[in-house]
Amino acid sequence: MQIRELKIPDSYEITPKQFGDDRGVFLEWYRFDRLEETIGHPLQLAQGNTSVSKRGVVRGIHFADVPPSQAKYVTATHGAVLDFVIDIRVGSPTFGQWDSVLLDDQDRRAIYIAEGLGHCFIALSDDATVSYLVTSTFNAEREHGIDPLDPTVGLEFPVDRDDLLLSPKDTDAPSLAEAAETGLLPTWDAARAYYASLNEGH
Repeated sequence: MQIRELKIPDSYEITPKQFGDDRGVFLEWYRFDRLEETIGHPLQLAQGNTSVSKRGVVRGIHFADVPPSQAKYVTATHGAVLDFVIDIRVGSPTFGQWDSVLLDDQDRRAIYIAEGLGHCFIALSDDATVSYLVTSTFNAEREHGIDPLDPTVGLEFPVDRDDLLLSPKDTDAPSLAEAAETGLLPTWDAARAYYASLNEGH
């Protein structure tokens, strides 16, 4: 597999090598050792999630308190989504910026998103099925959101705005600036310290 760092530090696009024949296709969509070589520590996986979405559904921007937050390894097993990683770590050199990766059932890419980063995706097809491997179990008290339509973040959705489908939980979430003002966001220093502790613990 090929691993490419995105423009947001501590996030990566993973492109697997696919082996096809007249029976179908085989690929390795997750390799803990290859990822460990890249990020400095193995993932301690705690939970696997799957979502199925109609075309135009937007999920996110979601994040969790650091530590332990929740690192994510995400792929689309059916259909297609545009997956976004947003740097919400106050003090980061790329704070407020984002990058994206097309996840689909053709190239079968994955994206790794470190703890403390924001995550969002939009479904580009009906029944878009996304699977996540995550490093901590869901904890509602430590989970937060930012409005995915916040113009200061400026996520670019390749679907007409009138066709977007969002939950009230996501549209009622604060803007990035509001979240920063209230101290809701993780900091660059805290996130980097946590990554270092994971590397040292390995």
